[in-house]
Amino acid sequence: MAILRVEEIIEATGGELLSENSKTFTGVSIDSRSIADGEVFFAVRGERFDGHDFVQSALLKGSGAIVDTMPEPLPEGKAIICVKDTLMALQDTARFLRIRRDIPVVAVTGSNGKTTTKEMIYGILSKKYRTLKNRGNLNNHIGLPLSLMQVSPDDEVIVLEMGMNAAGEIRRLCEIAVPSHGVITNIGSAHVGMLGGLEAVRDAKLEILEGPGVAIVNADDDYLMEGVENIKDFSGQIITFAINNEAHVTARDVRATERGSDFILEAGDRGSVRVSLNVHGLFNVYNALAASTLSLSLGMSIDEIKTAIETYRAFSMRFEVMKRNGITIINDSYNANPSSLEESLKELVRLAAGERAVAVLGDMRELREFSEDAHRNTGKTVSGMGIDVFIAVGDMMSLAAAESLKAGGDKREPLVFSFRDIETAKKNIMKILKQGDTVLIKGSRTMAMERIVEGITDAV
Repeated sequence: MAILRVEEIIEATGGELLSENSKTFTGVSIDSRSIADGEVFFAVRGERFDGHDFVQSALLKGSGAIVDTMPEPLPEGKAIICVKDTLMALQDTARFLRIRRDIPVVAVTGSNGKTTTKEMIYGILSKKYRTLKNRGNLNNHIGLPLSLMQVSPDDEVIVLEMGMNAAGEIRRLCEIAVPSHGVITNIGSAHVGMLGGLEAVRDAKLEILEGPGVAIVNADDDYLMEGVENIKDFSGQIITFAINNEAHVTARDVRATERGSDFILEAGDRGSVRVSLNVHGLFNVYNALAASTLSLSLGMSIDEIKTAIETYRAFSMRFEVMKRNGITIINDSYNANPSSLEESLKELVRLAAGERAVAVLGDMRELREFSEDAHRNTGKTVSGMGIDVFIAVGDMMSLAAAESLKAGGDKREPLVFSFRDIETAKKNIMKILKQGDTVLIKGSRTMAMERIVEGITDAV
């Protein structure tokens, strides 16, 4: 945890000290309900809230506040600093803390796999270095600076996931975090509805390369590599990873196992070693490659990487495989977009291994004008890849169900069921499933598809 002096906040933000008591703060908060003694409260304004409404309650426990409107009455015995914009002040203070530390800062982005890759990087680096990472997925314009505020004098590396919903957002996050290393996992259809097309998604992700001296990129993603090659201003080092194409770091002899995947990690003159992952999916091999490549660039040995990455376990609702009531459940309900869904469907068919492959798919949100086409294409995809049962949940996924029926024709393959809401699907799920089935459950976070998992695991 960083210790902040009043003078440092004023230097970082250009703010004006209105009243003073505490000389230092032991942390920062934007939540008056959880602020701790000794912390400073940033009265950030949001779409549905204004932190200034809670300044007085925050100061009952906290030691000071950063505001852009004079509090009435002005509290006694508390440090109050007035700034032009409290959100900007939060970001500028985080940047101040970062640039006074001459340590590597790793920024991770991509359409799919960025959280897993960030966690894998942290898991590897923390075996050798004192490492700070984002808490949860605090990866936006508020969460990232709050994470940076946790930096302590002992930290040796910082690993930050960077998310975005619009062009320019990653550029701003990089201005705050000043990364030395940038990692791009892939370019896919996540956020395509918000940005207006795949090229716009790629351009937004590539903003991460405007600052770092080292870029870690996926050489099997041709669309990503095309974008990287067209960047004229990047003068740093590009290090690639791949399974199929030539790259600096590769995975060879990839094999699916009962617990996950095995592969040979090859890193040129740094050596090679067989790695046993405890997570399923070819996409997780790519995530492991990205994490390994980054870790190699920061001085980890290939044997150290093997030891660390083999301890990684899947997070809840992220392709989490379990067996209940004679059914194999793949709980991938954390989120969904067309590209991640297709990869998960491929793994479903592989894991089913001749038994029934059942896809329970909820609406993919935030696709906007692309939504209808994306869901109809999902229906065609499901019909063309060996899925035995397709259970659609939600209004938009019902379009996929209709398309799947049309694509299947008289063969009626797969069997198709459609439910308008999650509760109806949960109530009927065990009437459809059989022992021996392998079931993928996936949808956007707001669909709460984990309720279907409950419907299977709670069945008597």
